[in-house]
Amino acid sequence: MSAAAATALQSSLCISSQKPSSSPGNSQQPNSLSAAKPKSLLHKHPLYSSTHQNLSLQIKEKILCLEIMGIDSGKALSLNPSLHTTSLHSIHSIMSFLQSKGIHQKDFPRIFGMCPKILTSNVKADLNPVFSFLSQDLHVPENNYRKVINKCPRLLTSSVRDRLKPALFYLQRLGFKDLGALAYQDPVLLVSSVEHTLIPKLKFLESIGFSTNEAKSMVLRCPGLFTFSIENNYKPKFEYFNEEMKGELEELKEFPQFFAFSLEKRIKPRHIEVMQSGVKLVLANMLRSTDEEFKELLREGGNR
Repeated sequence: MSAAAATALQSSLCISSQKPSSSPGNSQQPNSLSAAKPKSLLHKHPLYSSTHQNLSLQIKEKILCLEIMGIDSGKALSLNPSLHTTSLHSIHSIMSFLQSKGIHQKDFPRIFGMCPKILTSNVKADLNPVFSFLSQDLHVPENNYRKVINKCPRLLTSSVRDRLKPALFYLQRLGFKDLGALAYQDPVLLVSSVEHTLIPKLKFLESIGFSTNEAKSMVLRCPGLFTFSIENNYKPKFEYFNEEMKGELEELKEFPQFFAFSLEKRIKPRHIEVMQSGVKLVLANMLRSTDEEFKELLREGGNR
């Protein structure tokens, strides 16, 4: 199918100009666009004949709509079973609403692919409060909504009351003062659970010997520390640092980015080369340097 034909079919199925009879704030409308769709377009599309013959026309239309947008329909339907029963009218209202907020149609594959739950959201109850939060709490101007949402599509599936505002309040209490940095660089922190994600990371840093203030200082310098798994990242890396590298906590306090590097691909091989060469390198020089810079440091005999 040509690009023009695909665009036309997508417009027919997903971006129809036909308006729902009720308010777009209610995204769960019972009506279907099936009867209004030209069956010839569906019948001629290769995806139509490949779908199960017992599937309803409405389901086939939704599968086509998702696939033409570049979304894995099987994955989307699996991750969000509610898509089976939602109408094309409700999907259309959600897409239209997002476009009204500056989100481009070309952004949909990534956004909906990562978070298919958005496609069954309620515009008034779920989506609109998120944009109000971006505007009122993070002071994001309307022309930058797209930048923030593309950075973290999960914002659109997060409760403002139960997730976004509590996370922002907690992060500000820790010392995160730059709202712009939270919005444009680290919005993933805002969709994190205070109780199950943010607090446990700080507690782990304290458990290995850092004071509360030292732990806070580390996450302020390296916000990514809040995104790392305790079991799969912190524990194995600290074990290696403590037992094999015989490192001091002061080194981690000075260079908390240590936990951002791959244990198997960066930390271990670089440490082994340093040990074999007999030179001494601070963590930052050992890990941040490029391969060429690292070799140069070893040739010169250590830290410059």
